[in-house]
Amino acid sequence: MRRRTTLLASLALVALTACSGPRPVAGPQAPSSGTASPTAGGRLVYGLSADAAGFNPVTDQFSSQTYSMVGTMVETLVSVDASGAWKPNLAQSVTPNSAADEWTIKLRQGITFSDGTPLTGEVVLANFKAQQASPLTSSVFGPVLSAELADPMSVKVKLRQPWVAFPYHLAAQIGMVLAPASLADPDAAGRAPIGTGPFTLKQYVPDSRMVVTRNPTYWRKGLPYLDEIEFRILPDGQTRAQTLEAGGLDAMGTTRDEDVVKFGALKDSYTVHRPKGMAVAEYMFMLNTAAAPLDDVRVRRALAHATDRAAVIATVRSGLTEEADGPWSKDSPWYDAGGDYPGYDLARATSLVKEVEAEKGPIAFEVLSPPDPSTMAGVELAQDMWRKAGVDVTIRQADQADLINRAVVGDFQATVWTQFSSPDPDGEYVWLHKNYAQPVGSVALNFSRLRDVQLSDALDSGRSNPQPEVRKKDYATVQRRLRELVPFVFVDHLDVGSVIATTRVRGIVDQTLPDGDRRTPLTGAPVPYHPFTQVWVSAK
Repeated sequence: MRRRTTLLASLALVALTACSGPRPVAGPQAPSSGTASPTAGGRLVYGLSADAAGFNPVTDQFSSQTYSMVGTMVETLVSVDASGAWKPNLAQSVTPNSAADEWTIKLRQGITFSDGTPLTGEVVLANFKAQQASPLTSSVFGPVLSAELADPMSVKVKLRQPWVAFPYHLAAQIGMVLAPASLADPDAAGRAPIGTGPFTLKQYVPDSRMVVTRNPTYWRKGLPYLDEIEFRILPDGQTRAQTLEAGGLDAMGTTRDEDVVKFGALKDSYTVHRPKGMAVAEYMFMLNTAAAPLDDVRVRRALAHATDRAAVIATVRSGLTEEADGPWSKDSPWYDAGGDYPGYDLARATSLVKEVEAEKGPIAFEVLSPPDPSTMAGVELAQDMWRKAGVDVTIRQADQADLINRAVVGDFQATVWTQFSSPDPDGEYVWLHKNYAQPVGSVALNFSRLRDVQLSDALDSGRSNPQPEVRKKDYATVQRRLRELVPFVFVDHLDVGSVIATTRVRGIVDQTLPDGDRRTPLTGAPVPYHPFTQVWVSAK
């Protein structure tokens, strides 16, 4: 089952944080790197909340922590700039034909893998074929009719229909390029992948640490700045924060609002970096619309009406986040305010519950949650709100792997969830389109099992129409239908997921792409990740 789930970094579950007692107000964030010039050399110790399931982008599920580690060694064909536009990375250009149903990927000259093998069109084609054959990623290639070598440094991808956002998908897992030696030995690639990246593997101790060292033949001249990075695996958030404060870490990822508040107030000693716009995932409760009683839209709307989003944010987010009413935040260019999202209205929630009960009897269901106390605290808060509306809610604990597998086959009624951090709305296609909503018991990528024609037609148009104004209308329709049909009870935009570093660490959010464009600072959820190519450490 693990190898059959197409789960990229945007589908990691939220570790909803909560602690007892009053919460302080967040202090201002410190500036990122100031005006100092980068210094080459040095070592960075970086704290992560989880180890990777494996390092092979063809065969292993990738979380945000995996992207942090593997991204030091293996690079993507495409990247995303600070404005959210895709830009070439290993590719020199990615060019569509007039219909956008054929794309030509031309590679940069002179790039070699860390084992000395040159990057060529033939190597990229082999990576595509491996991804197409992989149970993990094959469904993403559904629109691909064929891929062929156009010339020694170019690959031509032919599609079944126009796909204007195709390059965005090459900025994530399926766009990562492995050396031929790694493709030939997938198991070895899962432990020590060979890529074109700025670092190479020095040491890996599962569930403890991974150390990478500077690649002396890296193709971007003068980079990376660091000599070495140690990723230290520290699952407990409090331990991770204490280790940073004690000087055992130089930087860390976190989802804890108390970390944002505490270290944000210490601006002379630490910097706090939080994602913005499309990079921010939404925290929600995902509902199985194919399973009773949540197959009744009145029940789903009742749950949304009974959810006091402001109270959740005040209680478990220190008031740091914004309420969510759909997959994209108000600072996203794709946000649309249309539609009827059922806001907090306990009287209306109770009325809907009584209406359904009169027809079908009492409403009861189970919500899944990881067992850690902080996540459970948030789920129990929602449970209490829903019970006040007259719904009998029980909580079943499941570890993250089991919870995800149950979502994939529809073996759930409701679950806490985090999703929607793709830089382009088309990145959410397979999670929302009716064609990916299989019956309960079958593997499905549309986990909520929502089958809505209007929403799916809008996704199809947004995928195939090159006109920005048409795409914006299409994704406005997507948002309206999600608000009306409520397959997700949205809570907030999860931008408390942060990278916190000592002020000695520079360049986390000030990195550029090969052609000089500023790179998007932070990506992914619930903990954001970033490249390490231009990260450096100052003397003090």
